Amino acid sequence: MKRAIIIVMDSVGMGELPDAVKYGDQGSNTLGNISRQVGGLRLPNLEKMGLGSIDGIEGFGDYADPLGCYGRMAEMSAGKDTTTGHWEISGIILDRPFPVFPQGFPEELIREFEKAIGTPILGNVVASGTEIIKMLGDRHVSTGYPIVYTSADSVFQIAAHEDVIPREKLYDMCRAARTMLKGQYAVGRVIARPFAGVPGNYARTGGRHDFSLKPSGKTILDYACENGLKVKAVGKIEDIFSKQGITHSVHISDNMDGVDKTLDYMRDMFEGIIFTNLVDFDMLFGHRNDVRGYADALMRFDGRIPQILEGLGDEDILFITADHGCDPTTPSTDHSREYVPLIVYGKKLKRGINLGTRDSFSDIAATVSEYFKINAPLPGKSFYKDVSI
Repeated sequence: MKRAIIIVMDSVGMGELPDAVKYGDQGSNTLGNISRQVGGLRLPNLEKMGLGSIDGIEGFGDYADPLGCYGRMAEMSAGKDTTTGHWEISGIILDRPFPVFPQGFPEELIREFEKAIGTPILGNVVASGTEIIKMLGDRHVSTGYPIVYTSADSVFQIAAHEDVIPREKLYDMCRAARTMLKGQYAVGRVIARPFAGVPGNYARTGGRHDFSLKPSGKTILDYACENGLKVKAVGKIEDIFSKQGITHSVHISDNMDGVDKTLDYMRDMFEGIIFTNLVDFDMLFGHRNDVRGYADALMRFDGRIPQILEGLGDEDILFITADHGCDPTTPSTDHSREYVPLIVYGKKLKRGINLGTRDSFSDIAATVSEYFKINAPLPGKSFYKDVSI
């Protein structure tokens, strides 16, 4: 029984890519800058796995005999968003980024959306999710109009108070937007952002739901399913892939719940893939420039590594990586174009192998394909022979 467990630490980058200047991300180094700003960040379990031995890593201990194999990966796709990163991990390379709308969405698009949902909207600005409900929450409650906003990412977000627009109605609005957003307006994700509370004390609830574009091609998840394997998704993986190539899924409340749900799936007797996204690093701390919160979240995840290793079967292979950066120490609150760490471990794999700098995140997809002996025409270069005994 073989399983590939892929854990994505959302936004945990480790230094700017050579083309970071094109994205305005020069100087970004999520892990390194956090470590410097907090006076040194110790992640003993990840360091023991090889984190501190990765080429170019800054601020972490280099073990003489790491338990795992390690390296860093460059993003080959154009862009630096969640969807692009996860699709590339699974074997899709995008030659152009999803569109962004730094001035808000075009008026003709908003008019079309208002016609589709039968009501005017508020907002149509670039804003953070917490600030937009402070700014427009009262007006939304009094008018019943949904709040539309975007960010530096490729997203069309709709916020609504749950007592004013119930979740299912909000989700219907998002589905209408997803259907409408095509061609040049095909944003990566439409996101439902329900909130609750009273004036002066609004807070987002756990009803967030992402409506992503369907993958533009077949992924390792699709090929796994076609070969009779299970694909179990934890967190927003199901949303990122629009349910394509996924046999089981579970949503989570936070990072620690994500680890718990991953461990639950690891206890199941099946052959296939577990694909986990831990979003708190990005959503709660990276975008909010909360350096201390980000550091604490990293330490909490590091503390769960022994449980994850203990839960591995003899044939399992574990990949720990990220999908982009989101450096909380820079003035920007946007994602950053960075290398991402790669840690690979299995009870029957070699230890301490430096996998170097990989040309693409899709090397994971190629490696998983070779590991399961799947004949999948995916991009990327497998490193399975480098780590297998």
